[in-house]
Amino acid sequence: MGSFDGKVVLITGASSGIGAVTAVQFAEDGASLVLVGRNEERLGKSAQECLSKGLSKDKVLTIKADLAKEEDVQRIMDNTIKHFGRLDVLVNNAGVAYVTTILGENLMERYDWTMNVNVRSVLHLSNLAAPHLIATKGSIVNNSSICGKRLEPYLLAYNLSKSALDHFTRVTAVELASKGVRVNAVNPGNIVTPIHAIFGKDDDQVRESAAKTHPLGRAGESEEVASVIKFLASDAASFITGETISIDGGRHAIGIGPSLLIDFY
Repeated sequence: MGSFDGKVVLITGASSGIGAVTAVQFAEDGASLVLVGRNEERLGKSAQECLSKGLSKDKVLTIKADLAKEEDVQRIMDNTIKHFGRLDVLVNNAGVAYVTTILGENLMERYDWTMNVNVRSVLHLSNLAAPHLIATKGSIVNNSSICGKRLEPYLLAYNLSKSALDHFTRVTAVELASKGVRVNAVNPGNIVTPIHAIFGKDDDQVRESAAKTHPLGRAGESEEVASVIKFLASDAASFITGETISIDGGRHAIGIGPSLLIDFY
């Protein structure tokens, strides 16, 4: 894939799960990193892991921020350029998910929060990043979901947000292509990450469920998603743009059965 020495990579949601593992993989390839997250303690741990791969302290910038706040999004970009003077890769990884149905309580509140984080903040941060990415002929990689391609029951707002993110990926890829900037997305299935705790599922339960619903018979690991993110950001993917790549053990290729509708959450 080549080295990321001399390149600056900004990763949102970098304090845990796929974002934290993605940061480590970029660190192993020499990238300077901007790590964004809401939990300062976990963000610090992610930074330490990256430093353990041989990066000097000046190559890892941590920013505690809430992507639902416009002023925080602006601060992320301002601090990135102030510290590094450039940006080569934007990884829009942060996301939230809640159980939501058309008959559910608090639907609009949860919808607004989901769309603000999963879509609006991505739009805003990408808008701010675009001039800097044009200057470096860089790229954007969005972390979408299987829900961008097919529905998952009881996740109404999340389904909508990830479908929007996939289309955002295609639209911006076309708009920025003439500027030398590539835009792609990954669409994970069930990956063993802390996000499942929101739904009361531990890692073993995630693996048990995925074994029944994913054709490859297992859940995915964060490393498997992170490696594709890094590939899409690398020169090895120089002729790939507007793509949404499923990383889901084949689940996107099959239908959804009645038992899943009953047992999903």
